[in-house]
Amino acid sequence: MTPLGNLTSAWRRVPALALALTIALAGASPASAGGVAAEHEQLAALARQLDLIDRLAEHAAGTAPQERARYHFDYARLRADLKRVRAGLQDYLVPQRAQLRDPVPLAGDYVRRDRADDEEPSP
Repeated sequence: MTPLGNLTSAWRRVPALALALTIALAGASPASAGGVAAEHEQLAALARQLDLIDRLAEHAAGTAPQERARYHFDYARLRADLKRVRAGLQDYLVPQRAQLRDPVPLAGDYVRRDRADDEEPSP
């Protein structure tokens, strides 16, 4: 099977995750004339949606086939990025300090190759 076929089948296993990501991104639109309170309400709703996405990813990781494929979805990396985004929202909604912090970059690449099949390790 081609690598793209494996990636496509991984997304078929988690359509709810893809739908939840779409909903979360759609809910992230900036507040219009509602002011700071409306923005905080929207960001709190986004944090709840991220919690839902995280639970969906946890469930999908538990139900993913255990067979060894060359390409498979990296649920652990996705969940780590969700945790970082959620922490950023919480830091904004409930600031614990007045200083700026260095942002942690997101991984963003959720396709993982098995090193046994490759000559070189993935970046």
